[in-house]
Amino acid sequence: MKPATPSAFRGNKQGLPGKACATCGRWMSWRKRWARQWDEVKHCSDACRKHRRSTGTP
Repeated sequence: MKPATPSAFRGNKQGLPGKACATCGRWMSWRKRWARQWDEVKHCSDACRKHRRSTGTP
């Protein structure tokens, strides 16, 4: 049985948005759990968030 709409997500992640982690630069793709706060997501993991680069004095 086929989905109701032809544009339904079927496991193909190529059409999903993505961005680079602010700490390590690793490319991260959109996740359903980040749907509401995608604009605020800056780090790929808890480890990167804890060890983020300081933007203050050198």
